[in-house]
Amino acid sequence: MSATVYLLLIGAVALERIVELVVSARHAAWSFAQGGTEHGRGHFPAMVALHSALLLACAGEVVGADRPFIPALGWPALAVALASQVLRWWCISTLGPRWNTRVIVVPGLPLVTGGPYRVLRHPNYVAVVAEGLALPLVHTAWVTALAFTALNAVLLLRYRIPAEEQALALAGGRSSQGVART
Repeated sequence: MSATVYLLLIGAVALERIVELVVSARHAAWSFAQGGTEHGRGHFPAMVALHSALLLACAGEVVGADRPFIPALGWPALAVALASQVLRWWCISTLGPRWNTRVIVVPGLPLVTGGPYRVLRHPNYVAVVAEGLALPLVHTAWVTALAFTALNAVLLLRYRIPAEEQALALAGGRSSQGVART
């Protein structure tokens, strides 16, 4: 895979993120109209910055450091990156209008237990972690993969997941979304 094709892949992921933001804004408006309340607002700008930086760093490292495409690493990493997109959109479709990129709880909604939520409490973060590691490694951007993975772990484990869990607890454990899963 050439660096140009890789940059097109990064561009496609960026476009997918824009689609996510449009869907998220629509879903947030629905949640607020249903009486939803937002939680954990403080970490959201850092999350946006980190996810934006991932895409920029992927492109920058591949071009700036002249990272090669190594088929034995790149093709499996691409498969993982694509699978993470499938999982992400499975989460979004399972949660329907309750999904958004923010932590919004709509009172009185039952816990979502279908789709990937049958197996995992936070399946979207499996997608985020897998993509954050795999997308850079498609073209051996290993510094980006390591940096994003470490920073994302701090953000998820210290701020995001606790904010979601606290929001769920305040809602009586009844609403899993209303709570956003990025």
